[in-house]
Amino acid sequence: MSKLEEDFAFQLHAMKLLPANREYRFHDKRRWRFDFAWPEQKLAVEIEGGVWTNGRHTRGAGFIADSEKYNTAALLGWKVLRFHGGAVKDGSAVNTIAPLVRKPTYSPGII
Repeated sequence: MSKLEEDFAFQLHAMKLLPANREYRFHDKRRWRFDFAWPEQKLAVEIEGGVWTNGRHTRGAGFIADSEKYNTAALLGWKVLRFHGGAVKDGSAVNTIAPLVRKPTYSPGII
């Protein structure tokens, strides 16, 4: 796990959001994995490092492979949100997904 992924996982925990499945394999034939996934909601988060350093995700072959992965995920009904390191560091990534992965609160009904 990258430092950015560890920071994001810490933020999820600190905000008491639903825990994510880490390195979740979403396809039965391909070895594709999501960094973070909530399968019940078909929501995935990918933390993209190396944006300014010519990392794997921004070079030609990596970009093409990621496009195939994300398009296939969308066709399978997944919502994939991608965040760069700055969004993890400033908290905007976790704040973006927080409304989608809040723990349900108990609210007693009137009988």
